Amino acid sequence: MLDYQKLYYTLFNKITDLIEELQDIQKLAEEMYLAADDPQDPEKQEKPSDG
Repeated sequence: MLDYQKLYYTLFNKITDLIEELQDIQKLAEEMYLAADDPQDPEKQEKPSDG
């Protein structure tokens, strides 16, 4: 007979692991974005010199 409880727990545990991995990747991407210079931010753009 098929062990549905084992199937369920295996599936649940794997999905939970994948969700945690996706959250870690999202956090890394957010940190990379915040650490990068934003070229569209007018306050961070270089101002032309009056030279």
